[in-house]
Amino acid sequence: MRRVVIVIFEGFQLLDLAGPADVFATAGLIAGERGYTVETAAVAAGPVPAHNGVAAVAGARLADVAGPIDTLLVAGGPPASRLTADRALVDGVARLAGRARRTASVCTGAYLLAEAGLLDGRRATTHWLRAGRLAERYPSVRVDADPIYVRDGPVWTSAGVTAGIDLALALVADDLGHDVARQVARGLVVYLHRPGGQSQFSAPMRAAAPRSEPLRELQAHIDANPAGDLSVPALARRAGMSERHFSRVFTEQTGVPPGRYVERSRADAARRLLESTGHPLDRVARESGLGAPETLYRVFRRHWRISPGDYRRRFRSQD
Repeated sequence: MRRVVIVIFEGFQLLDLAGPADVFATAGLIAGERGYTVETAAVAAGPVPAHNGVAAVAGARLADVAGPIDTLLVAGGPPASRLTADRALVDGVARLAGRARRTASVCTGAYLLAEAGLLDGRRATTHWLRAGRLAERYPSVRVDADPIYVRDGPVWTSAGVTAGIDLALALVADDLGHDVARQVARGLVVYLHRPGGQSQFSAPMRAAAPRSEPLRELQAHIDANPAGDLSVPALARRAGMSERHFSRVFTEQTGVPPGRYVERSRADAARRLLESTGHPLDRVARESGLGAPETLYRVFRRHWRISPGDYRRRFRSQD
């Protein structure tokens, strides 16, 4: 059995504990003795209130945890960036990381890893709201605010809250294979295990909602019709504007140029087709508006650092 120790602290994000813990527990039901045991630890053993007021029980003090650890996982939460001054917490994390085969964090748990020196010279991520501050405080860490999770050697970091589930599914896939990770995802009725390189935001979430109702309708039209004519001239005509004025207004109101928004929307459409169909890549490229398999490949490499074929092998639902 693989031993997982999850570190919590007063004010931690409950889902940072509950999400990964349920992923590991469900994987254990599927894999049997190849699965996981989950323990919790904090500076002091006993009840530890989460940020939402619900208390979890830390089974042990950090100072008392002994023996080898397969996975050390540090939860995040609003106080994490302030708790870097808590030497008992930071030194406890550093000590246990020395006993662990791999170390991971969810959300702002990355601050504690960074303070412990575990991210020096490594690429890492955290919640997009906290990424800039993490980079400022720890210039030796190569902070990337976009991915859902990042693996750099034996250290894994993830974005905020529900991304901890994606991180745990990735750890399960690394240990037991992608088939088991897919079974866990289906069992928990969560989105199929997303690749770490996927952005924290889908195309609509990455762009601001336009103030103008016609532009909001146009944005919805783009997302609903990836294979249509989404050139700037066609979109400008639909919006009743000149091309130059349309490009300026769209960029101003969404924060994204129209061409970039269209490409990202089509990439999202292609990703959904790869997950949910067995269509050949040329059909996926056509139906997502990307045209040719070569374009599909380039877009996937640019956005998710993975080929379309590899993505499908990892994340396609068998249902």
